Amino acid sequence: MRAPKDKRDTAERILDIAEELLRTRGFNAFSYADVAAELGITKASLHYHFPGKGELGQALVSRYSLRFAEALAEIDTETDDASAKLAAYADLYANALRGHGMCLCGMLAAEYETLPPAMRESVLAFFDENEVWLAGVLERGRSDDRLEFERSPSDTARMIISTLEGAMLVARPYGELSRFQATATALLAGLAAPGAR
Repeated sequence: MRAPKDKRDTAERILDIAEELLRTRGFNAFSYADVAAELGITKASLHYHFPGKGELGQALVSRYSLRFAEALAEIDTETDDASAKLAAYADLYANALRGHGMCLCGMLAAEYETLPPAMRESVLAFFDENEVWLAGVLERGRSDDRLEFERSPSDTARMIISTLEGAMLVARPYGELSRFQATATALLAGLAAPGAR
């Protein structure tokens, strides 16, 4: 049975505000009072939808992970070319920066030790799912002679995620998307097979 529309709408609005606060301040630097003030509702109303901040955080990670997975599925439907898939993947990060945001799970990784256990597991699952997807793209790209790399697809996938997350962190305080794009371009160029460059 589905919740009434207005109930779902309120929960979505809570998640939207909480996500914005998390992306700008971090998970530990906002409170239920901050979310309630932004929405003009009581803290009791927040607790009705999300009993505690851990549940709210878990819902944020779940929603973000689902949206990211949908974006990866869309990339898969748009092209079979591994290089194009990697470029589209890097664009997901660039688009977050364009909106003055960060990867939500990247933000949470910085606070990992202070997160509730369920959130920690979900953050790890997000990165694991990205690694699996990237490893598959890399493997296909190498078998098609479009990509070239020395390490295993999994190790290379980890390197891609780490580089893009780090590039976001460094570019953000400068407010310069070009810093991120230069790193992403160099990263992807280094993976292209000589005949594909």
